[in-house]
Amino acid sequence: MTPKTLTAALLALGLTSGAALAESHASTGNPMVGGAAMFPTMTIVENAVNSADHTTLVAAVQHAGLVDTLSGDGPFTVFAPTNDAFAALPAGSVEALLEPRNMGRLREILTCHVVATNALSDAIMGMIADDSGAHEVQTVGGCVLTARMQDGMITLTDQQNRTATVTVADVVQSNGVIHVIDTVLLPGA
Repeated sequence: MTPKTLTAALLALGLTSGAALAESHASTGNPMVGGAAMFPTMTIVENAVNSADHTTLVAAVQHAGLVDTLSGDGPFTVFAPTNDAFAALPAGSVEALLEPRNMGRLREILTCHVVATNALSDAIMGMIADDSGAHEVQTVGGCVLTARMQDGMITLTDQQNRTATVTVADVVQSNGVIHVIDTVLLPGA
């Protein structure tokens, strides 16, 4: 999806840039993500649309028809892969996932990044410690991720043995929390 097509799709959804909001509001204590302020009074989708680092994720969520779900009450924990994480997939993967015939696979991959709870990093670290260094995380997409600590950072390993590192934690939203990750996690083969 081109940036122009993405912008048109987002405008059709009524999602607009939060730049004006960022200028008119004081800091919320949330980290900046993709150069944009993240507001705890906004939903996961409303905030994600403003991150320059998550345009591919936002386009995929919109294409898969998951905007209403991730704009709902939640709570949700979203492990949000960056554009670079999507770009690291084999050539043509993202384009193939956006084909109508692959809609089920796209939804499966996206929902493997969502947990139906509000899990801040301190809670995740506590579960890892309580489970002797490896805590299984069940996603709404049916994936089982294994959370661990590595060099002081939370990592998540999927069923294909791909490991993502949480690079920005605890981005609080009105309906949950986002943790930015550096790798797209995939369902079992």
